[in-house]
Formats: sequence, C-alpha cells, structure tokens
Amino acid sequence: MNNWKKVFAIIWTGQFFSILTSSLVNFAIILWLTFETKSAEPLAFATIPAMLPQGILGMFSGVFIDRWSRKKIMILSDSFIAFCTLILAFLFYFEQAEVWQIYLLLALRSIGSAFHAPAMQASIPLLAPESQLLRIAGINQMINSACNIAGPALGALAITTLAMPVVLMLDVIGAILACTSLAFVKIPNPPPGEHAGENNVLQDLKEAQREVVSHRGMPLLLILSIIATFFIMPVSVLFPLMTLNHFSGDAFQMSLIEAIWGVGALFGGVALSIKQYKINKITLINLTYILLGAGFTASGLLSPNAFVWFVVFTAFEGVIGSLYFASFPAVIQTKINPAILGRVFSIYMSLSMLPSMLGLMSTGFIADHVGITNTFVIGGLVILAIGVISFCLPSLLQVGKLTVNGKTHNI
Repeated sequence: MNNWKKVFAIIWTGQFFSILTSSLVNFAIILWLTFETKSAEPLAFATIPAMLPQGILGMFSGVFIDRWSRKKIMILSDSFIAFCTLILAFLFYFEQAEVWQIYLLLALRSIGSAFHAPAMQASIPLLAPESQLLRIAGINQMINSACNIAGPALGALAITTLAMPVVLMLDVIGAILACTSLAFVKIPNPPPGEHAGENNVLQDLKEAQREVVSHRGMPLLLILSIIATFFIMPVSVLFPLMTLNHFSGDAFQMSLIEAIWGVGALFGGVALSIKQYKINKITLINLTYILLGAGFTASGLLSPNAFVWFVVFTAFEGVIGSLYFASFPAVIQTKINPAILGRVFSIYMSLSMLPSMLGLMSTGFIADHVGITNTFVIGGLVILAIGVISFCLPSLLQVGKLTVNGKTHNI
C-alpha cells in the first residue's frame, strides 16, 4: 500500500474522464428526449430505468463481486456500459432511435453500474491504508462534483454543436480511458472467506448479514442512513421548483441553484482531500444530518424575496452533503471484512435506490398536496431529528471507534 497515491492517480485519471463523459451524455440524452417529446417528464422517466435495474440487481451483484476479480468486474462493467452506448450511437447514426429503445439501453447501462460502483468501493481499502480512506473519499467526491457541474454544461454545448452519434461516442471514449487506467494498476483480491466456493447466493447474503450484525451499532448506521435518504431525495428534486414557484425565479436562477449545490460539494471534497483529519467519522455523520436538516428547514422558512439566502443555504448544503457521502463509505470500509465489502455496499446501494425513485415519482404529488416549502421544512426536521437521535445511541457512537492491540482510536 506504500504506492497508493500513484495507484489512485492512475485510477482517478480514467474515472474522471469516464464520469465526465457519462454526465455529459446523460444530460444530452435528457435534452434530446425533452425536445423530442415536448415534455419535461423524460427527466423522471429516463432516471427510473437508469436506476431500477441497479436497485434490483444490487441485492445480488455483491455476491459475485466478492467471488470474482474486482478489477475484471470493473473493466467488464465499464465495457458493457460502453457497448450499450455504442448501440445507441448506431441507432442514432442510422436514424432508427426511438424513445423506448433509449429507455431500454439506459436500463441495460444500469446493470453495469450495479456491478461497477460497489466493486470500486470494495476495492479502495485493499489499495490504501485505513488512515487515508476519508481523504480518498473526499477526492472521489471532488471528482464527482466537478463532473456533475461541468457535465450538463458540456452536454448542452455538445448537443447543439455535434451530431448525436458523435456525442454518444464521447462516452465510449471515456469508458475506454477508464478501462485502460484500470488495466495499468494491480487491485488485489481479499483473502477468500472460510466457506468460499461452498455457499449459494442466499448463504453468501446471510454471511454478509452476519458480518454487519457482528459490529455493534452497524445495523443502526445503515438503517438511519436509508431513512435519511428517504427524506433527502424528495427535497433534493424540488430545488428547481422551489426556485421557480416560491422565489418566482427564471431559467438562469434555476440553473444557478442546480450548479451551486455541486460547487458546495466540490469545496467539501477539497476540504477532505487536502489533509488527514482525526475526527470520529460517526460524529461527523451525525453532525451532517443535523446541519443538512437545519439547512433544508431554514430554506423552507425563507420569504419569497430571500432568494440570495436560498443560494447561500444551497451551497452550504452541498458542502455538508459532500462530507456525509465521503464519511459514510469510509466507515463501512474500515469496519467490514474486505472479503464481504462487495455484498454490503451493493445491498446498501440497492436499498438506497428505492427512496431515490420514490422521490422522483412523487415530486408532482408532493408539490401539489404537501407544498414545496412544507416539504423542505418537514424533510429538514426529520433529518435533523435523525442526527440528534444518533448522538443519543451509544451503540451507534461505538461504531466510530476501533480497538487494535488493546488501544482504542477514532476511525
């Protein structure tokens, strides 16, 4: 692990181009669907098929991630995603692309993501020392945030200046770069478990359950995170509507709010990446619940002429969100046996997909029946309460400590 910086520099280079081109192409597809159907509904309809297969397969993909070479899984997953995009590019080139075909290929791309994302997270603790996991997660957040800021802007530019097949080929090129970078690094596989090769899929899943339960407070950490996500997602998709309806914003202000969260998240990732912090990660996670909940609540209580404060709160929430999404995987990577990490991450990601899809599908109902500002306030108060309750649970706080050779230290 002494050369972990060099290894991650190679991986991050490929991942940056892959994530950037994927973000660019995803936004370009949304724009094309919007222009083609003359409706705003493609945003939700395109996102659901892009998430549903990952949510379903994620319950089982981790079993195979832990059985097989994680490096090969990531390369094959990226290659499969690129192949699906290549098919879509050919359909556009021969002017045969139809809306249902796009939704189908987005769903197929999601199958690749169901294997790639947990395999990547499960590989990180095999490549870097435990003390550097939070910094690495911070850099990952920084890369994702930068790509999520630049991707839509580049996607809008690309679709207005390039033919759609050329735009789609950018994603294929990004995937090739990601696969090439992975080919140049050695990613070790964890030592096989006691019953490796003997268990069926259900037995492997039960083994992952036993591993999680064996760490006092770990099930609480996962459950509270899923509950928090359930309330975060309906709020997060309402930022444009909040700008439009409550603050009477225009297109520029809506795009500003969309970008400013990413800018905040970028700064959060930078803050984590520049140095090694000794803070207890469970304490940090609990604080992010409280601060994020307070930010949502304050946003919902703003008057219609306080848009500037809405921008400030959104940037603040982006920073806090970045800290949370970096701290959480670092805790899992530190506490869970590396041989079982693929299953734990894939199941967690799968269960977290449900709130995301519900949030997208229920946006209209929430806006009409609950009210946009009320949704911010209610969601914010629930998330804040989760943070307060978390500080009152000794077993959960214990997850943030690790005992080695009789000495206990923060993780």
